[in-house]
Amino acid sequence: MSGSCANCKSKSLVRDFDSESLVCESCGFVQEFDNFQDNFGGINGPQGTFVRVGTAGTGSVFHYKDKKIFEAQKLIDDILHRLGLGSKAYEIKTMVSSITEGEYGVGDWFGVFVGACAYVVMRKDKRSLPMPMAEVSSVVGCDEFELGKMVSRVVKFLNLKRPEYPEFNVLSSFERALQNSHIFGNIGDETRERIRRQGIFLIQCMVKWSLTTGRRPVAVVAAVLVFLGELNQIENVRIENVAKEVHATVCTSKLRYKELMEALVKVAQALPWGKNVNIKNIVNNAPFVIQYMEHKSMSKSDEKRNDLERLRFELEDVVSECLSKDVDYENDMVNVDDGIDYFKVDLDSNKGLPSIDDMEKFQLSSECLMMIYEKFSNEVGCKKSSRESGSVVHRRENRNFDIGVCTEWWSGESELSKKLLLKQILEKDVGLNALPPSFVNNCKVYEKRREKINAAKRRIDRIMFPSNSDDCVNNYVVDCEQLGKKRKRAKFSAIDWEDLIIEMLLLHQVKEEEIEKGHYNTLMDLYVFNSGIVPDFPA
Repeated sequence: MSGSCANCKSKSLVRDFDSESLVCESCGFVQEFDNFQDNFGGINGPQGTFVRVGTAGTGSVFHYKDKKIFEAQKLIDDILHRLGLGSKAYEIKTMVSSITEGEYGVGDWFGVFVGACAYVVMRKDKRSLPMPMAEVSSVVGCDEFELGKMVSRVVKFLNLKRPEYPEFNVLSSFERALQNSHIFGNIGDETRERIRRQGIFLIQCMVKWSLTTGRRPVAVVAAVLVFLGELNQIENVRIENVAKEVHATVCTSKLRYKELMEALVKVAQALPWGKNVNIKNIVNNAPFVIQYMEHKSMSKSDEKRNDLERLRFELEDVVSECLSKDVDYENDMVNVDDGIDYFKVDLDSNKGLPSIDDMEKFQLSSECLMMIYEKFSNEVGCKKSSRESGSVVHRRENRNFDIGVCTEWWSGESELSKKLLLKQILEKDVGLNALPPSFVNNCKVYEKRREKINAAKRRIDRIMFPSNSDDCVNNYVVDCEQLGKKRKRAKFSAIDWEDLIIEMLLLHQVKEEEIEKGHYNTLMDLYVFNSGIVPDFPA
């Protein structure tokens, strides 16, 4: 036997046939690790103890595929629980299994995929309110663009068309936000239904005014909820809190809110006191404005009547309750009968206000209504001044005059309080026909850019034709004043980088129509850096 003893280094080693171990004949030491035997016999040999091919790891009895499916289903249940879609679990799981062919998946992409399937299922179900994509993306943990791409892939794979896969409805999103809102959770059912109908009316008016064109719907929903909360005197309605609830951006929601207020101010200009209505007091005047819009939308298009005549204000209730209300001016007010005499209309208390047909029997021009309003305002001012001088001893119970409590201004009889098709919405008249704000802003930018082009041409002419220097200098000063009137700087500091680029493009013979579009980088690459054209300066 080869080798030496590990103890005495002797080479006299013999094998013991009973134990099959090597033993040193000199010292009798049994050699260690000498009886190792190879037990592997290829793929058909015995399997190891700790590593087993086709299992999920140490001590696991599941195969890899079973483990993957188990983890995937657990992730699906967690996402659906956070979305509150337990009733749709079977349908969503079926869609996930059919698309992945029962293989499911692991990784971050699978959570986005489950959220996309949940979104598509809710869009397909016409009986339930669809959830916005922002809500799904916040639960899944991705941005809206990544989720939108996955939704597009799911819709394309399932080959879903319009009747089966309807468009996203901003009205349904508003109803869902109102139903699930914690801020509006303490109001009664009657108030909630009134706010719902008012919201549908306002959103469809915003659709007609193109305020929703190309805009994210959740920001519009947040703006309308905040406005209705202020209008119906709901406490703790802040645009930051509402935007957080509907998963909208705060700055975008504020911009939509401002656009809504500006549109209502434009509508209010048709009222006799419209010139006094602005963004600061539009909430106080909103009941009259919305009532005007509501009745105007119910009028027929072939009626050729004055807008103010078609507005069926409850004049008797407005004047009576305003004059008798214990607000700023307390009990020392004009008599109710005297206030009604302003209108010179004999009203039967049993019959109430005359109908629209009866309104033709008398004429109320805008000048007449303006005189009524001014006379009423003057008398209110006199009463307030007399109270301040000490003639009135009663204390004011309410310092804020809420014009909304004068009458029940909301009737909900207009068709715009119900869900209508886009064609039906556009056919309605609500007192304002507005162009899309993006189009209006783009026209303003084009006009401003045209002014810059004309100013640049005059500056170039001043250098190329010095003979007309006096006129050109005057024009140059005027141009600088126009460009820098908002900057409060020196006149010559009004020229910025855009003016210099426009001058360069004009010197390289670029058409003015192309400069007006504002694609400066493309035009500079095309005409300046790669053109090889040298500007033709005067000698």
